[in-house]
Amino acid sequence: MGSKITVVGAGSVGATIAYTLSQEDYVSELVLIDINKDKADGEAMDIVQGTAFRDPVSIISGNYEDAKDSDIVIITSGVPRRVGQSRIELAQVNVNIVKSISKEVVPAAPHAKYIIVANPVDIMTYAFLKVSGLPENQVFGSGTLLDTARLRYILSDKFSIAQKNIHAYVFGEHGDSSFIPWSCANISGIPFEQYAKAAQKIGKDFKDFTHDELANYVHVSGGEIIGKKGATFYGVAMSVVSLCAMITSSADSITTVTSMMHGEYGVSDICTSALTVVGPKGAQGKLEVELGRDEIEKFRDSSDRLRAVIKEIDLK
Repeated sequence: MGSKITVVGAGSVGATIAYTLSQEDYVSELVLIDINKDKADGEAMDIVQGTAFRDPVSIISGNYEDAKDSDIVIITSGVPRRVGQSRIELAQVNVNIVKSISKEVVPAAPHAKYIIVANPVDIMTYAFLKVSGLPENQVFGSGTLLDTARLRYILSDKFSIAQKNIHAYVFGEHGDSSFIPWSCANISGIPFEQYAKAAQKIGKDFKDFTHDELANYVHVSGGEIIGKKGATFYGVAMSVVSLCAMITSSADSITTVTSMMHGEYGVSDICTSALTVVGPKGAQGKLEVELGRDEIEKFRDSSDRLRAVIKEIDLK
């Protein structure tokens, strides 16, 4: 028996997530919900017609009652930032959307794991957790998982090695204040500098880079994609689908998602990204790995920026 997954929001991100999930064997039911019913209908019809080459899967567009008994609910609904709109104004608009969704979907699927994708994702995750009343393990956001994927891609290009061998992460806000904790980055357990020397001995070339260059790549590549094609959705879809696989797996995984902090690195009552155990029981807590003093300061600064936004928004 596969998993039932509901996707709230049938825009580019939600539809791409639903399409990608439709190709996964662990999914047996998909429900698409959107305020624009015709859009959800069209996406569901288009996606289901492409599933003739896999085992049968149910894909429908529906309403919140159809989310009943969902194992996972993915929330992508929100509006993009308008020209001249402040970050806080955008946050309040999308918080209001998240609040209305919570009132509708949580009663239908009280035991589901909720993955928040709507931006600003750290704020939206915090808001959904507070207004839903759900246990913390059931609510987490995609956070810096996409940022981490971008980092691993560029590192694999620099070192000419498969991404699965690269263990490097992006911590903090999914935004400009995120940072890369280089102190816990490695290639198959080998620190980068040691790997470079060892690789050179066997004639393997790599491209030089600086930490600032890669941090900048992580920060600006999303905006560059948006500038060229109007939106970014393939990378985030793959990230979210990987989270669904972790939840439906038989063993826990470690990844970077945004979830509630409880004193790790001196940060509390904020949702942000650090190494997190994710599995069948949801987000089971942060792993407080050792960071350098400057990295801890960056983490706290990033969290303070999120806290400043939360203070300005209405969660009631």
